[in-house]
Amino acid sequence: MLRTTLAGLRLHTSRYVTTVLAILLGVMFVSGTMVFADTLNANYEESVMGSAGSVDAIATPAEAETGEDGAHAGPEPLTADDLAGIRALPEVAEADGLVRGQAVLLDADGRALGFTPPAAVSIEGASRFDAGRGELPSTGDEIALATSTAEQSGFGVGDTVTVLGPDREEHEFEVTGLVNFGVDPSFGISGAVVFAPDTVEEMTGATGYSEIDAIAAEGYTDEQVADAVSGVLGSSADVSTGEEYGLEMAEGVGAQTEIFRVALLLFAFIAMFVAGIVIYNTFAILIAQRQRELALLRCVGAKRSQVFRSVLLESAVVGLVASALGVLAGVGIGVAGAALAAPAMGADGGVPVVVTQAAVLTGLGVGTVVTVLSAMVPALRATRVAPLAALRTSTTASGIEKGTGWFRVVFGLVTFAVAGGLVALTQISGPTQMGLVVVTAAALVSFTGVVVLGPLLVRWIVRLVGLPLRRVGVASMLAVDNSVRSPRRAATAMIALTVGATLITGYSVVSASTESTLNRMLEEQFPVDYQITPQFSMEEPTGAQDASTAEGGDDAASAPGEGADAVADTGTPEFGFVPEQVRRDLEDEPSVGAVFGQRGGYVEDEEHGLISLVAFTGARMGVDLAMGTVEGDLSDAGPGRIALVEGHADGVRVGDTYTLANGDAVVDLEVAAIVEPGAQVFHGYLHEDDLAALFPDVTRDEAVLVRGAQDADPAELREAVYGAVEDDPTLQVMSVAEIKEQFSDIMDIAFYTITAMLGLAIVIAVFGISNTMALSVLERTRESALLRALGLARGQLRRMLSVEAVLLCLIGAGIGIVLGVVFGWAAAASVLPGLVFSLPAGQIAVFIAVAVLAGLLASILPGRRAAGTSITGALASE
Repeated sequence: MLRTTLAGLRLHTSRYVTTVLAILLGVMFVSGTMVFADTLNANYEESVMGSAGSVDAIATPAEAETGEDGAHAGPEPLTADDLAGIRALPEVAEADGLVRGQAVLLDADGRALGFTPPAAVSIEGASRFDAGRGELPSTGDEIALATSTAEQSGFGVGDTVTVLGPDREEHEFEVTGLVNFGVDPSFGISGAVVFAPDTVEEMTGATGYSEIDAIAAEGYTDEQVADAVSGVLGSSADVSTGEEYGLEMAEGVGAQTEIFRVALLLFAFIAMFVAGIVIYNTFAILIAQRQRELALLRCVGAKRSQVFRSVLLESAVVGLVASALGVLAGVGIGVAGAALAAPAMGADGGVPVVVTQAAVLTGLGVGTVVTVLSAMVPALRATRVAPLAALRTSTTASGIEKGTGWFRVVFGLVTFAVAGGLVALTQISGPTQMGLVVVTAAALVSFTGVVVLGPLLVRWIVRLVGLPLRRVGVASMLAVDNSVRSPRRAATAMIALTVGATLITGYSVVSASTESTLNRMLEEQFPVDYQITPQFSMEEPTGAQDASTAEGGDDAASAPGEGADAVADTGTPEFGFVPEQVRRDLEDEPSVGAVFGQRGGYVEDEEHGLISLVAFTGARMGVDLAMGTVEGDLSDAGPGRIALVEGHADGVRVGDTYTLANGDAVVDLEVAAIVEPGAQVFHGYLHEDDLAALFPDVTRDEAVLVRGAQDADPAELREAVYGAVEDDPTLQVMSVAEIKEQFSDIMDIAFYTITAMLGLAIVIAVFGISNTMALSVLERTRESALLRALGLARGQLRRMLSVEAVLLCLIGAGIGIVLGVVFGWAAAASVLPGLVFSLPAGQIAVFIAVAVLAGLLASILPGRRAAGTSITGALASE
């Protein structure tokens, strides 16, 4: 049996080409993902370990403990006395501190660079960072840039850059060097600028050290240095060796790459699932076509178990060969991905690719196991071939068409009923955290129904669609008849395409509906023309105390740290607000009809965590600014009243008293309304007087909303708004239309990324349809020859196969589109309150066009083979 199996593989290699390609693509995705993720992880780890390993001990301020009143204080910087004590240790040869604040770097156009202010640090002597190019600054008019900041801004060594000081005055510096901070999470995506030690405090207001690095004296180990430094600093600092610090950072970076790996492997799993369907269909057709061969083996003494093992061996060989090719292709994908990612990792010269044993074995194992499991049912079917089948002259693969009776109808309808019930449950209960899980379960149940009812659906749909096609010509009529003649085979082939079409359509519906819902929220809540905001906030909210509760809770709250001493307290200039002068200037403009300020504070709730409160100065809630109301009347949210967002008002009803406390400030508010969540993350809407009473330090606007006068010229309004912020490079202006466009761009990027990831599953499904057509051509060789002998031209034969393939693709895509629309709507409604359903008709039209093109492509090779077969030779064949 072994020799027979291997001989059959050699003889019929061409029958497995598309199957091998399907397995290859799936394994390529799996192995490529693992190689790429391993490469990222290894190079990030090397970068982190390399910088941290250049010093022997690293001390950072310890996190302050939570006080008895619930307040969370930030870590206290290390002091000059701490540094002096470390330098005096005999175990330490050299030690220096890193002062850290934030700075506003202006780009070439004179506006603030980026959406996050760069870190502003000083680097000297003993430090885990050094200048990769040029030199570190040594005088007050010099500066170095992080390589990421230099790349973002376009500045380089020798250029002159402008930085805003705490006084908002512009200061010019010459760039003397570039520093590669690698993937240090303490700098994140913000980048950094490096000042001379005496300049960083002047430019940021920062005092003390955020880190002290030490180098061991001769004869001392890094552990001894770390112990000695810890003895000096005590509980005020966390001290570790350079290696320990690097390992801790590498662990954090590794967790991020693991998330990336899992996300990609999820799409790889979908691709392998589709490949499994293709493999199953291939072996099902091959087994059905080889009934006489298998029966003959049974006649000469082969047992059922031997036939079963023979088919599984065949699948294992095909899977192993295809998986090996897929692993090689995956390594190539990993190499290409590493080359593209090298600049982002600060490795312009490229990064070494890491190919682990796990990546190779996983690729080989997944591909082979999926192939063998997919061939299991066809292998069992092969054992049921009776020896007497060898005496039959018919080679029609009828075995694959069994089981299309009433059981399928009943079972399929039951699954659809269950799925419908689950979807109805999510709509009745409204948006909840479990809603998306329930919708996903409903989608899986309904997909089971599609698989069971597939043959009947194909038969019904083809007959319906085929009515007009029968009038087109003989080729189309024959294609329709061929499609309904083998409905189970056709259903299995199109199911693979249905998977991809369902996922892509579903996500497109979720994306479009989310965008429409956010747009409606913006129109309702911000019926204004422009919004002015700081490009970034350089302050974090101070530690929040305990939050409020309904009915007179005596818990505490907190507000963002603002006030005259903010620079001294935080070491950061205050740029996170809109200056009052901007609002005054706008109110004096004749083209401006109304100006509203936005101010906020924070409270911390044990159940909901950090929640935000907001007030709009000069605006009447429910009149000037509105949103969907669940209960109550938003226009009643005046002084002494609050509107709470649904989901943050559990157990609280309209009319209840809601008490907020911030230190000695206590306000009792009546709940005026429960409102739907908005486009921005606010949890409670207060009147400006109540916000001022609760947070007396909040005296400035974190945003300004501008509405044009009724008869204002749009050009004059735009000029007035931009003129008001011209002198402040840290402010940005966005129209509501631009905010919508920004949302749209984000959704588009996510959509195209996910579509690209799912595209591989579509490609594999097309291979499956092409494979089904090719095997069908082999099975119908004599039939095709007979049609040719009766006058069917080569072009008509090719057209017949093209129409047949297009029908399969359209049915698969059509069912997927229907499922995608239904469950896309259900998924969006399960998480988005006040859903505005949007059907992406343009994208669906593109999907249909792609399905037609896929069908045409899938039929090219089978059509050529059928048309090129000799009529006399085919008629003479057995």
